[in-house]
Amino acid sequence: MNYELLQYAFFRNALAGVVLISVACAVIGVYIVTRRMVFIAGGITHTCFGGLGLGYFMGWNPLVTAAAFAIGGSLGVDAMARWRVRQDSAIAVVWALGMALGILFVFLTPGYVPELNSFLFGNVLNITYADLWAFAIFSLLAVGVYVAFGRVIMAVSFDEDFARTRHLPVRLVNTVMMVMVSVGIVLTIKMIGVMLLMSLMSLPQLVAERLTHSYFKMMLISGIVSLAGCVGGLWLSVIIDVPASAVIVILLALFYGLALLKRN
Repeated sequence: MNYELLQYAFFRNALAGVVLISVACAVIGVYIVTRRMVFIAGGITHTCFGGLGLGYFMGWNPLVTAAAFAIGGSLGVDAMARWRVRQDSAIAVVWALGMALGILFVFLTPGYVPELNSFLFGNVLNITYADLWAFAIFSLLAVGVYVAFGRVIMAVSFDEDFARTRHLPVRLVNTVMMVMVSVGIVLTIKMIGVMLLMSLMSLPQLVAERLTHSYFKMMLISGIVSLAGCVGGLWLSVIIDVPASAVIVILLALFYGLALLKRN
């Protein structure tokens, strides 16, 4: 392993970033997987595109408008689900609408928008100190929410109907978790891009699901798997000079393939 890479600030930032992202995605991703809402990450991510386009068109901070669209889209999915709309159908609606609005606003924006590619594809090697601080605060908040309300979140994740019979705040939990998912996606989309973000929200958790049925063990295992894939993929990508996101996703998919060999 080439430890000389650690002398470069961009590589140290990338390592710190993937550690923080692995922790946050382990916490949030387990909720998504146990709720059978894996594609909500893709839906919210593409909904952000509408907010990015609006931000560039209006001359506003695109991250702020992306966050507004992400939170609005996630709450819209939750609201439609309460109206007896299937969640996959609700996700498809906000996914398509967000992309359409994004294309419209980008087309109407004068000139070229070079930063847009960074939001779509990301680059883990471009993580800055500001990104690290923002995501560190978010990761601490996510962990804090689980420390305080972990058992309630777990009950809602596995069986909403049972949670309601126990008079647990199901709607509040769903709203808080969807907002956390949205904020987490907005904070990471520029750093790691759409492809890697969806992978970190699902593949490590699916590996953990094959290895344990305990909610909190799933969080721990998915965090370890995510960290191993991110750190290993980051080292390999720099050594062989290929995009880090692609190598990380391939490693995570390989881990899932190995997990499939385990019989339940």
